[in-house]
Amino acid sequence: MKKLCVSLLLALGFALLLEEVRPASAQPSLQAANAQAPEKLSADTPKTTVQGNAFIAPQDWSIRVRGPATILEAPEGDSWVALVDVQAQGPDEALAAAWKAYKPDAKWPLKVTNDLPDRDGWSRRRVYAYQTSPNEKRGVAAIVYYSGSSWTVIIEDVADAVAGKRGSQIALIFSRLLPKGFTRESFAGKKANTLDQARIAELGRFVEQGQKALGVPGVGLGVVQDGKVVFAGGFGVKDLGGTEKPDGDTLFMIASNTKAMTTLLLAKLVDEHRITWDTPVIKIFPSFKLGDAETTRSVLVKHLICACTGMPRQDLEWIFDYGKMTPESTMALLGTMQPTSKFGELFQYSNLMAAAAGYTAAHVIHPGMELGAAYDSAMQSYVFDPLGMKETTFDAKRALSANHAGSHSPDIDGKTSKAMTAVNDAVVPARPAGGAWSSVNDMLKYISMELAEGKLPDGTTYISKEPLLERRAPQVSIGKDVTYGMGLEVDTTYGVPVVHHGGDLIGYHSDMMWLPQQNVGLVILTNADPGWLLRNRIQRKLLEVLFDGHPEAEGLLNADAKSFYADLAAERKLMTIPADAAESAKLARHYVNAKLGELNVSTSGSATIFDFGDWKSEVASRKNPDGTISFITIVPGELGFEFVAGSGAKRTLTIRDAQHEYVFEER
Repeated sequence: MKKLCVSLLLALGFALLLEEVRPASAQPSLQAANAQAPEKLSADTPKTTVQGNAFIAPQDWSIRVRGPATILEAPEGDSWVALVDVQAQGPDEALAAAWKAYKPDAKWPLKVTNDLPDRDGWSRRRVYAYQTSPNEKRGVAAIVYYSGSSWTVIIEDVADAVAGKRGSQIALIFSRLLPKGFTRESFAGKKANTLDQARIAELGRFVEQGQKALGVPGVGLGVVQDGKVVFAGGFGVKDLGGTEKPDGDTLFMIASNTKAMTTLLLAKLVDEHRITWDTPVIKIFPSFKLGDAETTRSVLVKHLICACTGMPRQDLEWIFDYGKMTPESTMALLGTMQPTSKFGELFQYSNLMAAAAGYTAAHVIHPGMELGAAYDSAMQSYVFDPLGMKETTFDAKRALSANHAGSHSPDIDGKTSKAMTAVNDAVVPARPAGGAWSSVNDMLKYISMELAEGKLPDGTTYISKEPLLERRAPQVSIGKDVTYGMGLEVDTTYGVPVVHHGGDLIGYHSDMMWLPQQNVGLVILTNADPGWLLRNRIQRKLLEVLFDGHPEAEGLLNADAKSFYADLAAERKLMTIPADAAESAKLARHYVNAKLGELNVSTSGSATIFDFGDWKSEVASRKNPDGTISFITIVPGELGFEFVAGSGAKRTLTIRDAQHEYVFEER
């Protein structure tokens, strides 16, 4: 199944109940000398490894030192992150020594290894991903770093459920992991360069280089500085095999960038004194309901897109069988979901909560109207029209008949192909979370208003400064240097605040960002997987261009591209395509799950097809290390949904997200 994890060790598949970590047989005197009883942390706490490398240990985790290993244990007691300082001749030898210190009898097979560029004082970096069986519900990975004269190895050995809800805490460990005595580059207090023709050309060169390395056919890019658009255009082609270049008016799905515009709608209602950020949601939208009554009562307007209510990411329930979903049933689905962490405790991203934000605002504005129509009307009159966003729309048919970019994704062999985008339609009933189509020129109008703190180009006030900026105030932390507000993140990794949000749907990946202190903004829109890698790195590139920063972004992006395709190739080697005929013959023809709907199995020639009603895919088969058999969707765009065949008397197929399990039973 596709993994969604914040872990900086790559979001790898997670599971296997580990035994208690035992001391290594090597170096017994050092082990005994450094052995500690676990210390439970009452707050995020700066710590150092045995050799003095700095990191931050998360609140509620336990920490202990055993020999060269500093071991962090999650509160659940089944997940660990080990930071091990060793002497070695190279990364592979360092990794072997680290495993001896942490878990000497670990036997997960190595799946893929990728080298990473130097960064933050570390060199000779290499990442290792291990193959786990899906029924283990665990992910295992390691990164090896070198600094000075020694190696530091980080082993991530984390249960899926822990990664799903504590990803921000795992990110905290890595966000400030720095060699002893090293200080990260900072642009605080530095004057930004004027984005002249040469600097804009450098941004464009970076985009084109990344586009080619990643196999992204087309990219839209826009930049604004001091109230003036300094670039708005495109690179590559709108469609694979075509010749038309995207331009500033080409429409792309902007996915979760929609969330910030949804909270802008709420901010307009706050500005009109129709609601406050502290109004209980049930007071203005009585039908709002979560699976937990206490959480329902606690949710204020400002919490609807704060990712801080403890509601988990539970996307499969609206991705599968989405043809029957409506805005009303989307809201009803929220009422069946339970929080998995305490209110305000952890960052947990929820698309359905974001949908509730938009529909709450819509209900306030048009209380007698169907929720979807009310939201569309409210966004048009309150956001798009006043900002002059003439092309932005929630109407996919309108977008697809206009100047738009097609959607693309690598196939199972790594060849860029047109993507099957049917699942993108699943966002329509939850569209306040990510259903908008927009262009570079329209997005720059939105960003310009944010930079002008609510003013329009003619100087008139669109919205008061206070409710606008309140959306950026931290509601929950993601690591050390990033906070999440209301549909907006603020990133201070390099000393200057960057306000931004990204968006990811099948074949469409984008980001919008602005630096309030420097009065600079940027939007990037891409039309292929893995465009998210390009949109992730362009923030760093923008900072390098603005402040003459150390050139890191290009090396990081090149490594991202190599790793992405190496990982895809490693997965491909484990698969049998067409699916193993003997294993496919054991499948039932019809399955059903109460929450996800029906799954019908058929054949087409030698191919095995899984049909979910609203979409379907050929599947590969894979034999897992524990002997179980998985069937994995392989259609471009929908690659990676994994179903594990049951071994009991009744035939079943099980699919999981990080914190939930769904069993399809033979019908």
